[in-house]
Amino acid sequence: MTFTSALGAFEQDLRLALPTDCFGTLEARYREEPRGRWAAADGLLVKPGTTDQVATAVRMANEAGVAVVPYAGGTGLVGGQISESPVPALVLSLERMTAIRAVHKDENVLIAEAGCILANVHDAAQAVDRMFALSLASEGSARIGGLLGTNAGGVNVLRYGNARDQVLGLEVVLPDGQIWNGLSRLRKDNTGYDLRHLMIGSEGTLGIITAASLRLAPRPAHHGVAMFAVADPAAALELLSLAREQVGEGISAFEIMHRQGMEFLAEALPDVRLPFDENPEWTVLVDLGLAQGLDPSIALETLFETGLDRGLVHDGLIAQSGTQADAFWAVRERMPDANRVIGSVSSHDVSLPLSEVPKFIPEANAALAAVGEFRINCFGHLGDGNLHYNVFPMPGKTRQDHMDVRDLVKRTVHDLVHARGGSVSAEHGIGRLKVDDLQRYGDPVRLAAMRAIKDALDPQGIMNPGVIFAR
Repeated sequence: MTFTSALGAFEQDLRLALPTDCFGTLEARYREEPRGRWAAADGLLVKPGTTDQVATAVRMANEAGVAVVPYAGGTGLVGGQISESPVPALVLSLERMTAIRAVHKDENVLIAEAGCILANVHDAAQAVDRMFALSLASEGSARIGGLLGTNAGGVNVLRYGNARDQVLGLEVVLPDGQIWNGLSRLRKDNTGYDLRHLMIGSEGTLGIITAASLRLAPRPAHHGVAMFAVADPAAALELLSLAREQVGEGISAFEIMHRQGMEFLAEALPDVRLPFDENPEWTVLVDLGLAQGLDPSIALETLFETGLDRGLVHDGLIAQSGTQADAFWAVRERMPDANRVIGSVSSHDVSLPLSEVPKFIPEANAALAAVGEFRINCFGHLGDGNLHYNVFPMPGKTRQDHMDVRDLVKRTVHDLVHARGGSVSAEHGIGRLKVDDLQRYGDPVRLAAMRAIKDALDPQGIMNPGVIFAR
């Protein structure tokens, strides 16, 4: 559709329909995203305080033909929260909708509004001796609406699943301004299409999530963290299989890190304490959460000893305190910060079938060596096959020196991922960054069905235009 080129009349009408405190200034944080690839067009910022106010804003935008860009915490890495259109948009921020509406401890359910910061949801769950298992480095600023809109992953997917697996129901404002009241607390409800899963991961293109019924879990009685040095990803994968045999569902996370990432930390963030005196070629971080009566230290010691006997590990450290466990996790969680300081040529959030991971990494390294000379920092959630395979310039060079091959680097990596049955978007979404990738690698029948759903729910095309689909 053709969007209105000015917001004048629409803004006047909207200001009459909503309270004054719903309006704000479109500051820099609403115009930029963490990787600096997009700068938003001008627009009107609205910060509703209720679902009814969200519905009013969306309904009036739909009637006026004004594009709507939902904004949550602004932490997304694929540009989904930024409007790059030259036509002004309505930027609809959920940051004032921060209420915890209800906590049902015995049901393991917490109902939160979309503007709730993830860390605050964690605190609310902990207050009733429960946990909300979605966990990622940006939890101090990421908000529930954005996390569900992108179906965020994080470090606990191995045990608890992606964001969609931790949601029982949703409240959503549809593109015509209608409110879907779907805040169910049911585990079983086979009454037709599950709109919850349609909305989760839709990146604001089908509606705006305003609240969610979140699934809580019992807090593990005992917690243990270890770092083990392994020879290669194949050994790490075999160690993961061994850990599953010995500990079962007690594994909360199983992360893998290459030596290059440790070197980047030493170079860019020297305040981060590295665990080993000499950085191993590959390191795995194992996080266990066990029930009462089970000792994670003994489980980790047994895993190390068995892994050592089988030639899978050659060094290891088991955290002896919560402070040391946090220090181990800091190595993994600060790695993206170090990457930003170094400046990547091209970053890739990919997933592969587990057995393909050890084959993909050397294959991709060799393919990129034919393109140019690079440093590769490969790390990620090995437990669920999600790798952050990032390509960097050599010392003395910058990302600008490789701009002529940046697209070739990305295409090389993504072609290899696709050839091995993987996905070029594991946990960050499509946004604006990967629209062309989705068209290149996506199944045509699936894409046609997605487009039909988009056209049916949003015939005006106002919801986050340019995200997932090209305009």
